[in-house]
Amino acid sequence: MGSLTESTTETNTRPYGLRLIERATKTTLTFRAYQATVLLITFFAYASYHAARKTTSIVKSTLDPQSSLSLGLLPWPRPNFLRQAQNQTLNSGWAPFDGSDGTSMLGQIDVAFLAVYSLGMYFAGHLGDRLDLRKFLTAGMVGTGIFTALFGLGYWSNIHSFYYYLGAQMLAGLFQSTGWPSVVAVVGKWFGKGKRGLIMGIWNAHTSVGNILGSLIASAMLNYGWGWSFVVPGLLIMAFGVVVFLFLPVSPELVGIDNEEEEKEESKEQNAKGIEEPLLGRTAEEKEKEKAVGFMEALKIPGVVPYALCLFFSKLVAYTFLYWLPFYISHTAIEGEYLSDSTAGNLSTLFDVGGVVGGILAGHISDRLDARAITAASFMYCAIPALFFYRIYGSVSLYVNAALMVVAGVFVNGPYALITTAVSADLGTHVSLGGNSRALATVTAIIDGTGSVGAALGPLLTGYISTKGWNGVFTMLMGSALVAGLLLTRLVVAEVAAKMRGQRGSRSLSTEVAVAEEV
Repeated sequence: MGSLTESTTETNTRPYGLRLIERATKTTLTFRAYQATVLLITFFAYASYHAARKTTSIVKSTLDPQSSLSLGLLPWPRPNFLRQAQNQTLNSGWAPFDGSDGTSMLGQIDVAFLAVYSLGMYFAGHLGDRLDLRKFLTAGMVGTGIFTALFGLGYWSNIHSFYYYLGAQMLAGLFQSTGWPSVVAVVGKWFGKGKRGLIMGIWNAHTSVGNILGSLIASAMLNYGWGWSFVVPGLLIMAFGVVVFLFLPVSPELVGIDNEEEEKEESKEQNAKGIEEPLLGRTAEEKEKEKAVGFMEALKIPGVVPYALCLFFSKLVAYTFLYWLPFYISHTAIEGEYLSDSTAGNLSTLFDVGGVVGGILAGHISDRLDARAITAASFMYCAIPALFFYRIYGSVSLYVNAALMVVAGVFVNGPYALITTAVSADLGTHVSLGGNSRALATVTAIIDGTGSVGAALGPLLTGYISTKGWNGVFTMLMGSALVAGLLLTRLVVAEVAAKMRGQRGSRSLSTEVAVAEEV
């Protein structure tokens, strides 16, 4: 039992909101209560990041009506309802995006956002392992909200400068890069490796929830002026930033509570090694004084580079669907008819539904098998026929298109979700670090930052390749899925070899026990 001074110090490190709750209820939160709090707050925090990020794709058709209705390029006759939609919006828009090069300008803004986001991720991870993650995440959310809202303020300020909107999106991308390394690092500190894949697979649904929430808010606010489509999500993420500051417990050590997950894992390791007497673990003070791991040191952790490169190609496929799927659906005849933009957008959400299922399934399977690489590679290989069948048979009927889209979402987003969550957390606490957890944000940033480069490249290449036909786009996506799987070959072989050694060891132990019983 610690002294009064030690107890007071530990209590003062707890977030203000949690201290008020404990004083009001006159109870002390349990470890499970802290875990639930972490999952809930980080879920909605990152969902608000995606809600703010999604607004641009929704407002594009208002800023440049011709960007979503480029029907003059189509070789087939236009249906009457699409002709009417084009006539209604042809003369509207917002300068400078309403000109002939408006689509190109919006594309440049997208690429600039993703480029700054991916570059900022490396620095964000480096800083996240050295600063208070609660304050760091709060600053990122507030900054994201400010620059998202500033983009929308151009509506009321009557701003028509391309560089104003470009600058606002680039700075929003810079602050957005603080989100992912921070939330993964916090969740990784509270949950052990045993069920991390399943828990993070479910938790990773925040991406889809944020996309859907952002779409609904941005679409609803368009009725009052496109500026509100940016200001409301901006205010939303700032509000959640305040919640993070008041209530998010960063780690068990900082709030002065025993890490039950870590103790269970240490106990299992000791039992596996035949250690009967308890080992003296590191104190909370010692854990907090751990030295943050550098960028190059994090790169040397076994598995970081292969997973980062795999995510490059995996995210290339996922983000191509994110940015281009509604456009592809609206410009592809299904049962001989073309869907409206709104219907295509609603239908495309099924890909996110498949992604949620895929993330949970990949996490659960990898936990049961204790094989992250085998699971991720298998999903990537299965994504190849899923993409092929969606391209070939997606036009047969609306129901076939929907079913194949869900299947594609399962296999495309499954490994993407697994690598960015459970794998990143595993590698950030790798045994080679000797128990040091101060590499979580850096490792997450390296892996997801590299993946974000692919996320920027995929939609950009699609814009060029699609002008020559969608078969070329799907060939690129299937090739990327194949390369992503192949990049994990070495890790897959290592996991298979470890499984075989484990089975041989189990058989040998069983034989020894049987002989001993006979004797």
